[in-house]
Amino acid sequence: MTISQDSSAPLVAVVGAAGVQGGSVIKALVNSNKPYRIRAFTRDPKKPAAQALAAQGVVIVSLSITLENAKEVVKAFTGADVVFLVTNFFEHLDADRETAEGKMMIDAAKSAGVARIVWSGLPNCAKISNGKYTHGVHFDGKAAVSEYGRQCGVPFADVQCGYYANDMLNPKRSPIQRKEDGSFAMIVPVDAGTVLPVIDAVGDYGLYVRQVIEAAVFPDGEEFRTGEYLTLREIAAQVSQATGKRIVVEQIPLQMFREAIATKMPPHIVLDFCDVWKCTEEFGFYGGKPISGLEGERQPVTLKRFAAEADWSQVLASG
Repeated sequence: MTISQDSSAPLVAVVGAAGVQGGSVIKALVNSNKPYRIRAFTRDPKKPAAQALAAQGVVIVSLSITLENAKEVVKAFTGADVVFLVTNFFEHLDADRETAEGKMMIDAAKSAGVARIVWSGLPNCAKISNGKYTHGVHFDGKAAVSEYGRQCGVPFADVQCGYYANDMLNPKRSPIQRKEDGSFAMIVPVDAGTVLPVIDAVGDYGLYVRQVIEAAVFPDGEEFRTGEYLTLREIAAQVSQATGKRIVVEQIPLQMFREAIATKMPPHIVLDFCDVWKCTEEFGFYGGKPISGLEGERQPVTLKRFAAEADWSQVLASG
């Protein structure tokens, strides 16, 4: 249905509207059978993604979400019934900044009188591993915000996003690499039996957020885990079947992996990637917890379907 402008419709304020998760949330709300008013935040309203949202009736607000701009964030959240909050660690690679900005948004929502907060968190690698893996900062920083949110006094839910299937299509992010002999391999520092919760984040993450928003009783304090559990071996096989390209999982020693990515990222991110991979291998991405169910006819697409419909040309180029 179309976005409502009726003041009786709930107003949902969405951070990161031009990004993957925020955009997915808006898409899910637009496709709901319930009416919503949507206020979307972006630093650049001229972005094509922002302009496309405006054309659908989304109110686009230019907003820089930084600690220095906290008062403006409160103003921007004022009047909203629900806020969806997300941070982008890879924009600045600073875990302390991410945690501080996440907490600031929660404080702003509380000050603005928002009734419900939905946050995009991640598991805490240090806790899951009982202190064995302590460098997974882009997980643990979000987990710290989740803990803060559960204690903020405003009904709060944490909807965690699994491994982006979409990233496998991007040569800069995909573990699938073309080798010198022309073959393809998922090159990783973990065993092929390692399990990931794979999700079409663009198309499906918002379905989980919408379910939380539309719950008869808001699930205050609860955690929701998204994706489809698949081993790396199963991921490679399903992409192979869909593309007609033979793809194998190639485990390389952790030190070799560390040296390979050290040319592309700063030392603390190298440690982060290594710890997150090894923690996932040993303890599970979500620490062994099950994927959350999704009610309704519209279910998340499987990787098998995603792979069959996706454009793999950038990653699986023959030469």
